[in-house]
Amino acid sequence: MTTWFITGCSTGLGRAFALEALDRGHRVVVTARDVGSVQDLADAHPDQVLAVPLDVTDDAQVAAAVAAAEERFGGVDVLVNNAGYGYRSALEEGDHEDVLRLFDTHVHGTVRLTQAVLPGMRARRSGTVVNLSSIGARVCPEGSGYYAAVKAAVEALTLSLRKEVAPLGITAMTVEPGAFRTDFSGRSLTQSAVPIDDYADTAGRRRRENDPTDGTQPGDPAKAARALVDVVESGRAPYLLVLGNDASDGIRGALDALRADLDAWEDVSRSTDFD
Repeated sequence: MTTWFITGCSTGLGRAFALEALDRGHRVVVTARDVGSVQDLADAHPDQVLAVPLDVTDDAQVAAAVAAAEERFGGVDVLVNNAGYGYRSALEEGDHEDVLRLFDTHVHGTVRLTQAVLPGMRARRSGTVVNLSSIGARVCPEGSGYYAAVKAAVEALTLSLRKEVAPLGITAMTVEPGAFRTDFSGRSLTQSAVPIDDYADTAGRRRRENDPTDGTQPGDPAKAARALVDVVESGRAPYLLVLGNDASDGIRGALDALRADLDAWEDVSRSTDFD
């Protein structure tokens, strides 16, 4: 039995991860900005669950949540940085304050939680940090540049972290899901307030009012949760776990396109060293 600390458990993948970990007999710290939205999990599993209010952009709440987890269960074995939301906007349309909040939630929120649990993991010389990314970080659809950017930042941070903590008995991994049937494209999706007509046929096609995918996504959150818990329990967590046929196809296409560019411009790339 291990202790999982999962951010963003009110709905979607975060709740699915929590339910699967509970079914496996693990202890779970479930968090949400509105703790009432996860209280049912604590009520159903009083010995296994601690429900804690958490806004990942609030330093004090992060410290208090991790302290509560350590006091109740003795430490955090698996941190899942899942909290977040979507944002769609052409680059030019993006609102500065909206973009700052997006980065604060996805990037700085991930860093806050990771920094808070690492002292305990280092002391025990064990632990797993799981950071949720998105296939968007690889395929970078029009209208999702800001969201792709925050997830790309999370992936880069995770790879460096993995190298830093490996000698300490800790691992870090990135999960890159495709489209799963959650409310990500519905309630959790935000967008720029004022669209620009010139982007109607690119970024504009992916605005909420033009996006019919909500509720029809191919990914099953319960299967994603089973896959994640299986991988963590295996003790062989990879740096990158891709979830979904669309994500697997997308990353392979992105890698093929990148290799094609590398090959096409290799002579130029290799021409810039001192003779």
